[in-house]
Order: sequence, then C-alpha cells, then structure tokens
Amino acid sequence: MGKIAVHEFVSLDGVFEDPSWTFEFPFDPKMGETIGSIVAPANGILLGRRTYEAFYPAWSTRTADDDPGAPFFNESPKYVVSGTLESAEWNNSTIVGPYSAERIRALKDEVGGDLYVSGSGTLVRAMLADGLVDELHLFVFPIALGSGAKLFPEGDGATKLSLGGVDAYDSGVVHLLYTPA
Repeated sequence: MGKIAVHEFVSLDGVFEDPSWTFEFPFDPKMGETIGSIVAPANGILLGRRTYEAFYPAWSTRTADDDPGAPFFNESPKYVVSGTLESAEWNNSTIVGPYSAERIRALKDEVGGDLYVSGSGTLVRAMLADGLVDELHLFVFPIALGSGAKLFPEGDGATKLSLGGVDAYDSGVVHLLYTPA
C-alpha cells in the first residue's frame, strides 16, 4: 500500500488559499528539490473538486519548458474527490465520487504507490481527521496575511502530529514534515 503525501504552502498565520502571495518570495532551488522528492514516488494525484478546477486550466497547457512540474501534473493519473463534478476533462482524470474514508483507503491500494495531494483543504482536513495522511509537508512562508482560508480553521478540533523533519531555505521559507502522532 502506498502513502498519501500532502504538500501545502501556508502563511505564518495558517492561510493556504490562493497561494499567489508566495510569488513575492524567490523560489529556492533547494525547495524545488524538496518538492521533487515529495512527488517523485507518487503514482497519482489526489485532488478535491475546487483544487482540480483551479489546477486544470493552470497546468493543462503548461509544458516542461514552462515549468519542470508540468509533465508530472499533466501525465499522472488524477483522482478527483467530488460529489458534484460530473466530468473531468484533464488528461488521465477520474472522479472517485464524494469523500469516503473507505474509498480513499481502497484507492491507496489500487494505485500501487503513493498519492500526492496539493491544496484541497476540505479533502485534506477530512483525511487528517480519518488518519489517512501519512506525510504532511507544510512550506511556511514568512508572512502573516491576516485573513483568508486556513488549513486548520478555528473550531475544527485538535490535530496531533509528529515532527518528521525541518528544512530552511534562503527565502525565509521553512519546510516542516509532519507524520501521524
């Protein structure tokens, strides 16, 4: 059985939505290597509906010349968790239906390797609550935004994790790897 590895860009105050605010920070090549090590073992991408709808137009027309991550996003099988999406046009995309912990566990077995998740806050929160996230990679940017959707919103209850690793980059970004406690 593979693992589920989640990758999120977050601000100091936990905001993760629309990470266009990350563009003001230089992209450190070491950070690219870390992200590459997260996606390299993945045999598929697991996305929530909203993230799928944002990623499809953003990634589907990119080439390796535009972004070294484009082949991974465009060629990998994509599994979309949604109870409302009726079709998925992006190459190699499959709708798995509404969120079900049992379905995600089965998908981990079916894929035959790791699943990579980016964004997809509602999906990630549900998987964390159900103990399905094997690695949570938070890239914390040195900015407090003051508002915006948070990965761990107030009122969601406690999520206990164990620190598995830390990296710091010249841009001020810190990578925190968490595993289940």
